[in-house]
Amino acid sequence: MKLIPLPAFSDNYIWMIHDGLKALVVDPGDAQPVMDTLQREGLELQGILVTHHHADHTDGVDTLRDLTGAMVFGPQRESMPEPIERQAGGDTVHLLGLDFRVIDVPGHTAGHIAYYAEVKGEAPVLFCGDTLFSGGCGRLFEGTADQMQASLHRLSTLPGTTRVCCAHEYTMGNLKFALEVEPDNLQLADYQRRCLALREHGTPTLPSSIETECLINPFLRTDQPTIVASAKRFDATGTAQHGAFSTLRQWKNQYR
Repeated sequence: MKLIPLPAFSDNYIWMIHDGLKALVVDPGDAQPVMDTLQREGLELQGILVTHHHADHTDGVDTLRDLTGAMVFGPQRESMPEPIERQAGGDTVHLLGLDFRVIDVPGHTAGHIAYYAEVKGEAPVLFCGDTLFSGGCGRLFEGTADQMQASLHRLSTLPGTTRVCCAHEYTMGNLKFALEVEPDNLQLADYQRRCLALREHGTPTLPSSIETECLINPFLRTDQPTIVASAKRFDATGTAQHGAFSTLRQWKNQYR
């Protein structure tokens, strides 16, 4: 299986997996990069996975369905371009000989889902939309901090080798904030250097891995004393909602 991030808009990635003959894509906000790749590689689009309803993840769905006949799978509880096969946590989507386990991850949106699959002879793959980013997490547009924290914890328990396929190239901004929160994290500083080298060569920083994110992502590390202390310093007036996670999310919202 070949895993490819297709750049779209200013910082989106539409993820594609293909076996040389058939392909699936995840969160196609724009149909054109997908069609260009299908034609160039001589691939047939078998399926489309959608994690949540935002337009930059769904606007290419109708065009791709109409042009290719691909089946579309998406969240059970969100407005989606019909027809679509509705999915919720515990369901399984079978595509390209892979079994994608659906995981409920509310927070960024109310019905956000993720897709996880084990790939024979390769590391597992996670398509997490806008829930987990490398070094960060999604904004809370519809869900609560408690929901997002629970969703991230659910993802953090996946095998450490799991490839984390986020939907945006937000890594460098996230790592700048992460180092503000945890300046003495040596693994984080090293990861930032490696990601900077990738970006300087125009290479995506993604996919990351669950193991890496557990070492460097402050939103997965809110039980660490250093991060709790940083959150308390930020919220010296006590005005933030309860808990280090909620405080970090509010801090990140205004961080520049």
